[in-house]
Amino acid sequence: MVEAKYKRIVLKLSGEALAGNDRFGIDPETMKKIAQEIKEVHALGIEIAIVVGGGNIWRGITGEEMGMERAQADYMGMLATIMNALGLQDVLENIGVPTRVQTSIEMRQIAEPYIRRRAERHLEKGRVVIFAAGTGNPYFSTDTTSALRAAEIDADVILMAKNGVDGVYSADPKKDASAEKYTELTHLEIINKNLQVMDSTASSLSMDNHIPLVVFNLNESGNIKRVVLGEAIGTTISDKES
Repeated sequence: MVEAKYKRIVLKLSGEALAGNDRFGIDPETMKKIAQEIKEVHALGIEIAIVVGGGNIWRGITGEEMGMERAQADYMGMLATIMNALGLQDVLENIGVPTRVQTSIEMRQIAEPYIRRRAERHLEKGRVVIFAAGTGNPYFSTDTTSALRAAEIDADVILMAKNGVDGVYSADPKKDASAEKYTELTHLEIINKNLQVMDSTASSLSMDNHIPLVVFNLNESGNIKRVVLGEAIGTTISDKES
């Protein structure tokens, strides 16, 4: 049996990834496919925490266009992530993967409040933990949540599963044919080059806590497992100079 490179991971899923080819909502087949890939990684004995976005249900830019106060729009986005988390939990449990949802905004009827040591205990017991509602504060993205939770639970890596993007490029490859794909970068290069893999707060948190990231394409079947087993796909971001 191949030994896994990472023992405890934070998997960052964008809300858009759950929508599949649609621009809005949750695509059932896409959700089932993602859940099956998570199950395969879980079967390796990997401790899995997941942070979900909410862009498939609500986007901050929509609130901005409505003239909505930023904090109010962000709270709506947090609620969208909870809907996604509950949907993913249901699909995972239907295929035999024990799962707990923890929310940064308390709503005890449907999920546990986020408690770091309880989350760690769930992971040790082989349960997948889904972190929802971001950090519980407006002005902070779910990317920042990923970096924060990874630091708190002492995760080995953050896996940034992108919707149709196979790594980090020097420019948008869809708009610039000369865009260069990076296989390795440092956290500092991400910030200095303004590559926008994640927002600057999340990048700084990852750098300060020495948490590596792997950016890869979620749409290719088996990629989550490949990354966990150490296969060189996508772009790895760490403290090490390339």
